Amino acid sequence: MRAVFPVTVHLLFFRDDKALLSRRKATGYMDGYYSVPAGHLDGGETVTQAAIREAHEETGLSLRPVAIDFACVLHRHEGDERIDFFVRVRDWQGEPVNTEPHKCDELRWCEAKALPENIIPYVWQGILNSLDGVAFGEFGWAEK
Repeated sequence: MRAVFPVTVHLLFFRDDKALLSRRKATGYMDGYYSVPAGHLDGGETVTQAAIREAHEETGLSLRPVAIDFACVLHRHEGDERIDFFVRVRDWQGEPVNTEPHKCDELRWCEAKALPENIIPYVWQGILNSLDGVAFGEFGWAEK
């Protein structure tokens, strides 16, 4: 059987050694925990296109494809199987604002090396992998 599962893109915005985080609200998944701006790929779009769309939808920021770099990917298992792309945004137009207050109750810049304790664990791993230059990781798989 061929695997079929969700693919998500996570956007890493860094400024002055700080990462942009968003705290989830009323989503039904890890509410009250920090993540980064992110979302599922829609059918028929690339990871880059999804990153540009999600940045605009969640933060109001405008991105150019040339300012988006691949950072890492996680093959994750948390009840179901997923692929999570993390991309680093080198440049953007505008200042981030919370454009989805029904899903996010705070956008904030946090020290990338001192992330809050209430960050979603796989997102924390993706940020660390990205900072450490680790291009691929697996998360949540039980040892066999």
